[in-house]
Amino acid sequence: MQFNYHNFNNYQLIKTIDAHTEGEPLRIITEGYPEIIGKTILQKRQYLTENLDHLRQLLMFEPRGHADMYGALITAPCSKDADFGILFMHNEGYSSMCGHGIIAAVSVAIESQTIKMPNHDEYIGIDSPAGFIKAYAKIKDDNLEVSFDNVPSFVEVLDQEVEIDGIGKVTYDIAFGGAYYAFVDADNLGINCTPENQQTLINLGRLIKEAVMKNYPLLHPVENDLSFLYGTIFYSKDTDNQSSHSRHVCIFADGEVDRSPTGTGVSARAALLNVKEHLKTHTPVIIESIVGGKMTVNIQKIMNYHGKNAVTPRVSGRAFVTGVHQFMLSDKDIFPKGFLLR
Repeated sequence: MQFNYHNFNNYQLIKTIDAHTEGEPLRIITEGYPEIIGKTILQKRQYLTENLDHLRQLLMFEPRGHADMYGALITAPCSKDADFGILFMHNEGYSSMCGHGIIAAVSVAIESQTIKMPNHDEYIGIDSPAGFIKAYAKIKDDNLEVSFDNVPSFVEVLDQEVEIDGIGKVTYDIAFGGAYYAFVDADNLGINCTPENQQTLINLGRLIKEAVMKNYPLLHPVENDLSFLYGTIFYSKDTDNQSSHSRHVCIFADGEVDRSPTGTGVSARAALLNVKEHLKTHTPVIIESIVGGKMTVNIQKIMNYHGKNAVTPRVSGRAFVTGVHQFMLSDKDIFPKGFLLR
């Protein structure tokens, strides 16, 4: 049977390129959105939130997405050194920064020849809500590897405690790597960071996030829009590969599980390791994800960032295109904003 695609003219059409970075999905919106208004990338994010959030729900939620879907919208650049801007979305709203999203977006742009492969000493400039990002690309072991220098990352607080029902006292650190995370040693809690344990990790991650938010208010030193706890990251020394330093399981937004080690999370972890394990500059650290994806992070420099001891992390990983899609919405669709079941 041969279908006639020309009879869908009355449908709203949104085109995407889908990819994954070390296992974590990214749906890159290429066509179908109206102009995003705003002089800065934060103003553009605010415009999305206030005017176009139904499109986020359409693409992230079922039946077109799922509870753990992640997306990115490419915008015109806002600063003179940027090649493009990027806004990230998920099941709860819009995040401030996303490492796996940067890696996937740059990989797709290069593979599609939208952006040419940069030379060894060239960077691709990206405006993100958390700040300006420099991304690099090279061929390694026949794969395209993308790296990026993240925004200044720093430790907010160490060795805090919260009481969690059914668990007792949980010790956590908070660090920022483009977003704030509460870091919890899973080994100390006796919790395995493995796929079969994901529901336990989701439930506990949510409880810890809620408790930390009540216990420790956050204030970013520059942007008030960044002053929120994005998620809980469990870390463990139990890894699949001896070359890996540790494993991350990040529970973020509304109970999403990152399939990658979390680019902003490994950035924040680099700041923690600099303080807690005296990690030096240009020392690569490999961190695994819940499904075995890997990211490498190393500290490029150490600095003072508005009174905080901070580091510039460089994060590297691989992304792969999974599909090119045309999503459609009929004005008769009974779920125009989708729905979520977990």
